[in-house]
Amino acid sequence: MIAKIKSVLWRLFPALGVLVALIVQNAVPNSPLHPAAVKNYYTGLLQILLALAVLFFVLSLFIKPIKEKLYNKGPFLFGAGIVVTVINVITAKAALLPVLFFPSYDNILAVFVDSHELLLKCVWYSFKLMALGVFWGIIAGFITGVFLGFSQKVYYWINPYIKLIGPIPATAWIPLVLTTFPTPFGASVFIIALAVWFPVQLMTSSGIQNTTKVYFEVGKTLGAGTFFQVFKIAVPAALPNIFQGVFNGICAAFIALMTAEMFGAKYGIGWYISWQKAMMLYSGVYAGLIMIAVFCTVIISALFKVRSKLLGWQKGLIKW
Repeated sequence: MIAKIKSVLWRLFPALGVLVALIVQNAVPNSPLHPAAVKNYYTGLLQILLALAVLFFVLSLFIKPIKEKLYNKGPFLFGAGIVVTVINVITAKAALLPVLFFPSYDNILAVFVDSHELLLKCVWYSFKLMALGVFWGIIAGFITGVFLGFSQKVYYWINPYIKLIGPIPATAWIPLVLTTFPTPFGASVFIIALAVWFPVQLMTSSGIQNTTKVYFEVGKTLGAGTFFQVFKIAVPAALPNIFQGVFNGICAAFIALMTAEMFGAKYGIGWYISWQKAMMLYSGVYAGLIMIAVFCTVIISALFKVRSKLLGWQKGLIKW
């Protein structure tokens, strides 16, 4: 009996967390120090979330996977609702923090409604930069890593230069790159690619060098050529390291992307945050930060989906 009550309560927690946030939002008035929002966007969002939470609770009564997921995540989602409510009280309701730097939820959400076209344009611009930079960075890092990992001669002559240049943060090259490339877009792509290149080549070469030598000896005995040894033995064995390098590279690429867009870019999430900060519109700054969080989460989650497909035998070794 107690177990059943606990199961129901745990699955109700998400709805309870949203309900607490909704009650506080409607029962406690906002501080007059905050600019009044045109519409109650936060209240509308909470109502939608409450409806979804109730819907998932009802579905959990009939669908076992939803029941298990909601049971595991319920307490955390309730806690998240309480955290959001506490922040709302500290900022919008009591104005305990400077109003200019800590706007209300309504004013932040209003940015998404009023400037959605510009925000979508900035997201698309950042996505193009990110996609091109990561693509060329992975290609360059993979090729460099294969040569360094498989050839002792290449490693001898090239690795000292990589040790010297690689650890330098990609963003440190921005002043030089901006004067070298004809367009800020090309310069930004290069900076992102440079940020991705080093960890990818490092982990690729390390993975190949750490591959058991017996595999290569067996391959040679069976008549395998260099191409076969590289792409049928070395690269598959190094795939876990390669994906770790790609993960580290993408994390570094986000930093490079945001920084590069703040120097000469016409659009992009980083440009938007810098612009809003210069205009002292911190509701736009927080909207940009939310977009970065969603943008990064989607890309990293997609990467781990691909990794789980290619490296199913390593599932659970690195979690996201």
